[in-house]
This record gives sequence, C-alpha cells and structure tokens, in this order.
Amino acid sequence: MKTSETILDRVMVDVRREVAEASQRRPLAEVKRRLADAPPVRSLKDALRPGFGLVAEIKERSPSQGAMRRENVDRAAAAYEASPVVRAVSVLTNATHFGMSIERLAGVRAGSSKPVLRKDFIFCEYQVYEARAFGADAILLMANLLEGHEMRSLYGLARDLGLEVLFECHDLEQVAAVPPEAEIYGINSRTFSTSGAAYASAREARAAGGQKDLTTDLGRFELGRHLPAHAVKVAESGVGVGDVAA
Repeated sequence: MKTSETILDRVMVDVRREVAEASQRRPLAEVKRRLADAPPVRSLKDALRPGFGLVAEIKERSPSQGAMRRENVDRAAAAYEASPVVRAVSVLTNATHFGMSIERLAGVRAGSSKPVLRKDFIFCEYQVYEARAFGADAILLMANLLEGHEMRSLYGLARDLGLEVLFECHDLEQVAAVPPEAEIYGINSRTFSTSGAAYASAREARAAGGQKDLTTDLGRFELGRHLPAHAVKVAESGVGVGDVAA
C-alpha cells in the first residue's frame, strides 16, 4: 500500500528544484567568490547561552499557518533588532512554501546586530556555501531530513566556513545521530510526517475559529532532558503567547 505524501516530501521536491535553478543562475564558483565579501560571523551559541531568549523568525507564509500579516512581516526585522529578548533572527529562505529567498536573508543581516540563522531544508553543500556567502552566521540542519553521514559532512563544511549549526531533532534516534561535537540542539514540535491534506485542514480550521495548531506535539520538548550537558537548547515551533501565559 502506498504511503501518503507528507508535507516534508512535498516541500523537498520544490527545494531541490529551487537549488537546481539557483546553481544554474549562480554557479558554485561564483558563490565561493562571494565568500571574501561576507560579513564576519556572529556567534549564535554565544548569543543564546546566557539564558532565556528568542530566536525570532521572518517568513512570508508557511504550510501550517498560511500567509503572515503583511505589517508584521514588514516590521519584523526592526522589531527584532530593538527587542532585548530576541537574541538571534531566523530567516526562512525557501521561496515556494515560505515566500522568501537568500537575498532576503542578506538584507536582514545588513540591518541586524544579532546573529542570523539560515532556516531552510538544507541537504547539499551548495546551500551551505550560499548561506555564508550571503551573510548567514549559522544554518539549520534537520535530522529528519539527513542521514548521519550527511549531517557530519555538512557540519564539517559549515564549521570550515565559520558557520555555526543548529541541529533540529524530533525523537531520540535523531538526537543520537547528531555529531557528538555539536553544540546547539533544537527540539521541534512540528510534525513533518503529517500529510499535506492534514496541514491544509489544520490551517483552515485555525483560520475559521482560532483552533489550536494540530500539527504540533508539545510533548516532544521532553526530549530536552536527553540532550548532552554541554548543549545549548532551543525549543522550536508550537509555543505561542497563550502557551506561555498558561
């Protein structure tokens, strides 16, 4: 019996297409030449280590939430720069599903004094070089997307380029697959194994009646207890004002 397509399956088809188009438009050799002009790296780890703080995100839309409010998107970078609680800024760079680009990241980085994380579905070296060339200070690597050897290879390249890496995990098996020298771990409550149809239904229900996001599992944050003692821990997705107040 055929397994239904998940939202991650759908996204990755488009991500691979976008990367192929980008590499045709801007070959790797050209991206590497841009590295010399990239701004100095700011440490995400050092920004997060002192205690509670936010990695605040910028995106135009998402599969689970639909379009963001236009005024919020337009004012986000300035608001994050002014906020003492925001320690770093996460910029989605996927176009098809999030309405963003690597050029948008470069623009945010130019106006920010805080570390900027490239958040994307990174699976190849081109994306890592591109992240540093356009000013990212750190990248996201997803353990549910990559095999162990792929994470180690991309992590090694990132560190060679001066980038820090936030490793995103959803279960104990993924935590165990992260390179042992990793320093920043994220536990994501978002359920990427959900079908595209279920994502659409949850988005419509939420828009119609303010229903709680059914594409998240907040119980996953218990995995934080299993992270290495040295880890800088990041809780990803699924926490809103109502959750904090409760």
